[in-house]
Amino acid sequence: MIGRLLLLGATGDLAGRFLLPALARLSADGRMPDGLQVVGGALQDWDDRTFQSHVATRLREHAGDVPTAVRDALVGRLRYRAVDPGAAGTVAAAARAFDGGSDAADRAAVAVYLALPPALFPAMLGALGDADLPAGSRIAVEKPFGTDLASAVALNDLLTRVTGGIEKAAFRVDHFLGMPRVQALLDLRAPGRSLAPVWDSASIAEVDVLWEETLGLEGRADFYDRTGAVRDVMQNHMLQVLTLVAMELPARQTEGDLHAAKLELLRSVRVLSAAEVPVRTRRARYTAGTLGGTGATGGRTVPGYTDEDGVDPARGTETYAEVLLELDTPRWTGTRFVLRTGKALGTPRKGVALHFRTAAPACDPSDAERVAADQLWIELDAPEEGWQPGVQVASPGERTAYGQVLTDLLSGGGRVSVSGEEAEQAWRIVDPVLQAWAQDAVPMLEYPAGAAGPPPLEETAGSRR
Repeated sequence: MIGRLLLLGATGDLAGRFLLPALARLSADGRMPDGLQVVGGALQDWDDRTFQSHVATRLREHAGDVPTAVRDALVGRLRYRAVDPGAAGTVAAAARAFDGGSDAADRAAVAVYLALPPALFPAMLGALGDADLPAGSRIAVEKPFGTDLASAVALNDLLTRVTGGIEKAAFRVDHFLGMPRVQALLDLRAPGRSLAPVWDSASIAEVDVLWEETLGLEGRADFYDRTGAVRDVMQNHMLQVLTLVAMELPARQTEGDLHAAKLELLRSVRVLSAAEVPVRTRRARYTAGTLGGTGATGGRTVPGYTDEDGVDPARGTETYAEVLLELDTPRWTGTRFVLRTGKALGTPRKGVALHFRTAAPACDPSDAERVAADQLWIELDAPEEGWQPGVQVASPGERTAYGQVLTDLLSGGGRVSVSGEEAEQAWRIVDPVLQAWAQDAVPMLEYPAGAAGPPPLEETAGSRR
């Protein structure tokens, strides 16, 4: 178990909304490693007390469910160092800013979490390479891992050099894999379960992987406008869900076997040709409207995406994306796979829809819900009691997921990380889509905020029947 955590980007949104609250909940549940030392690093020229005050405020906002005494105890153990990725010496100093860390004889492993904008990854990884991290250290990198296939390959090469070629030391975070209902996908299709006999193209005509949100930009223009829907959730999270739905179950569910099965599935996804992209993909962005949903955001009027503060309309960033894919595998030939995600939609839908060729089979209600005679719905992000969208921006599954991410990172696990080859294969799939969109081969549609979004893609790959 690694007992030292260096959180780079510690004053940012990811750390404040997800990572530090996750540490507080792990502590409240008695699951945080005993004596864990946490050092935060960021550009601000702060001291420990200023950082602790900042974190205390963020924990009140995003971990108010955690007892005050637990939050205070966590805040009291935090340390801070100003870090500039352009100044390698500051990174090395932060990596040694633990009790005993300045002693050359104390070479305990450090878990380094890059909670940073992706543009800073190369410089920070280079600085970490010069920091001479102790043996057994791990480096966690957030998504998106690169901006296209070429940049992902280059980032993998850099990460390999920094970690000495030890794949286990490279932790490419995909927090969706830590969401309880995502983890349960393998269980519900296991041999002996009610859905196992019909988990193939003979029974299922279409599989929809959906991540549709009622929230809009919510002040994240600096990140989102440079990213867009495909790079934000489809290239990573949604394709990982697709692998869990469609891959062949390995005989043993070790981490190595699971990664191998996911990689095999990603390699089977047929890349869209230039002629197919206009008919098998759709992109759009929201215009002014009234947000749907409940809680603090429901009923709130928002401007159109291009009028949001910090958005550059010239970037052509999409807030809605839909892609139709096919798999070249014996199990799934003839089944359509639709990935669809969007922001500022009328109704939240986060899960997997199974469209059967005939009547949907009976199944355990805890596995799936029958929403039509021929359709089952597998929810991936069911609200917890007392959770209010807009009041707590982190969704229920995500709140749990980041605790799993940190536990995996510190314990040496890898179930919520993605291999370098998986990341590259995912970019292989979406690169042709993004390239065609950049050339305006697919029109940018519009939909009012709070509406259902554009009409779904026509059934260009043939009938579901």
